[in-house]
Amino acid sequence: MAPPTDGAPPTDGVLVDRYGRVARDLRVSLTDKCNLRCTYCMPAEGLPWLAGPQLLTDDEVIRLIRIAVCRLGVDEVRFTGGEPLIRPGLVGIVTAAAALDPRPRISLTTNGIGLHRLAPLLRAAGLDRVNVSLDTLDRERFTRLTRRDRLSDVLAGLAGAATAGLTPIKINTVLMRGVNDDEAPSLLRFALDHGYELRFIEQMPLDAQHGWDRAAMVTAEEILATLRAAYDLSPDPTDRGAAPAETWLVDGGPARVGVIGTVTRPFCGDCDRTRLTADGQIRNCLFATEESDLRHALRAGADDEELARRWRAATWGKRAGHGIDDPSFLQPARPMSAIGG
Repeated sequence: MAPPTDGAPPTDGVLVDRYGRVARDLRVSLTDKCNLRCTYCMPAEGLPWLAGPQLLTDDEVIRLIRIAVCRLGVDEVRFTGGEPLIRPGLVGIVTAAAALDPRPRISLTTNGIGLHRLAPLLRAAGLDRVNVSLDTLDRERFTRLTRRDRLSDVLAGLAGAATAGLTPIKINTVLMRGVNDDEAPSLLRFALDHGYELRFIEQMPLDAQHGWDRAAMVTAEEILATLRAAYDLSPDPTDRGAAPAETWLVDGGPARVGVIGTVTRPFCGDCDRTRLTADGQIRNCLFATEESDLRHALRAGADDEELARRWRAATWGKRAGHGIDDPSFLQPARPMSAIGG
């Protein structure tokens, strides 16, 4: 990473920070609500959801995406939540994003519930592909982990996405010690058999309960060791670029498996992401403790150039890294469901 640059943020052009990183990947959270209650994300009773007036309207979301793509150089838009499929205006928002010039790549991260029904509509609207969260293939274990008996709905969602052509379909899996860490090889076999791309993700300190324990986290190295006991893994020769996942060819390829080692193998130096929360806040990092408010300026009548200026200024202040290894690290006040992946 380049040394930091002093001085004021740029007043035009793309989203660049003091270290020279350019944010071209926009993650848009459409809601903080979710229809699962995953134990590593939120308590069984859920969370205090954002009130309706706090949420950006569909038109406001579309306007900010347009500013990001047409004025700030963003070329990829990922819709997240909470659970984005429960946003009533999702199809219309995707349609508007796909109509932009230049057209961004458009993807969505979901738990898969309801995806079998919405996949054809989303594909027709312009969605390119999906990431689906799936931590276990065991129904009883799924019910314990998510506090909902919905594994069959998730599997149906994956199949529906494949039928609709929302490919490549990526599966996101969080392994937890003593919970589902024995399933890594079988989850990979499931992905290989169905043509999905599996990504294991180290558990991150983003739970609402603030109960994350690094000592209990299954590390990237442990995940790889488990997989190598069952498969031949070789380094993927494809340039990783700014992608968060390190990937390996499985049994010589072409199938791949990825590991996102956010904690033990941070990739902050290549990060190209900027995040928009469902209530209109700009976040430069999942682990940021500060946000920049665009909603207030938007509703106060700011024009597109003013909103773009504020976004550039927010990006300029992006920190060098997430700082999880720093003794002064503080877990963000917002949990993952309220930030967006």
